[in-house]
Amino acid sequence: MSVELVREQLPQNLTIKEEIPLPPTNLPYDDGEPLESNRHRIAMNVLIESLHQAYQERDDYFASGNMFIYYSSAQVRNKDFRGPDFFVALNVDGTIERRSWIVWEEEGRYPDVIVELMSPSTAGEDTGNKKRIYERTFRTPNYFVYNPFNQESLQGWHLGVNGRYEDLTPNERGWLWCESLGLWLGTWEGTLMKESAVWLRFYDRNGNLVLLPQEVADLERERADRAQQEKELEKQRADRAEATMEEEQQKNQQLRDRLLELGVDPNSLP
Repeated sequence: MSVELVREQLPQNLTIKEEIPLPPTNLPYDDGEPLESNRHRIAMNVLIESLHQAYQERDDYFASGNMFIYYSSAQVRNKDFRGPDFFVALNVDGTIERRSWIVWEEEGRYPDVIVELMSPSTAGEDTGNKKRIYERTFRTPNYFVYNPFNQESLQGWHLGVNGRYEDLTPNERGWLWCESLGLWLGTWEGTLMKESAVWLRFYDRNGNLVLLPQEVADLERERADRAQQEKELEKQRADRAEATMEEEQQKNQQLRDRLLELGVDPNSLP
């Protein structure tokens, strides 16, 4: 039994298909190695959760992180596992549970977007060998790198018509446009999960921050609280107005009663 992997391209429009035997089905899905730091773990989850929030009405994508991507039998034999810190595959069934991304089981689909969260020990690999693999084997249209401990480290590339990565030019805010997702990637300073840092976040076309589910819930709760406070203030204003009216009515009645005691008909007065 065999599968065709279609990825290696020579000059534009020339495709080589390599017939390979299917690797074993019992592929490892976890190398047991944690991310570089707690900040790296948070940064990965922020990207995954915010993309789910941005695409909440869609099921035609799959987003994950620190998950092995299998693309050839030679890779499996050599145990050359690739687990991007964050990746997105578009135009796939996102409702399927996956423990790893196996290209030959995904109709030859590779990630459309990859983000590697660098550290001093991985920066060379992320911008060197991994970048070459994502460019020449994966043909991933958009690739980004960012070190969560260095707010000036964001870099990005898009796959040009010649099949090679070209630098993305940042906008005036230093953000990079991800054409595949229709979103900006940029930095945001704040506290997430009790850790303060400059995080990599998604922004929509209009420059609005894509909120995390918890941020959306907090915002909705704040709006509900403000609406409740306004409702209570309106009731207090109505109660004060009613009390003032009753007080005026009492004063008027007391004046009428006094006039009657003096033998004056209140209705005869101008």
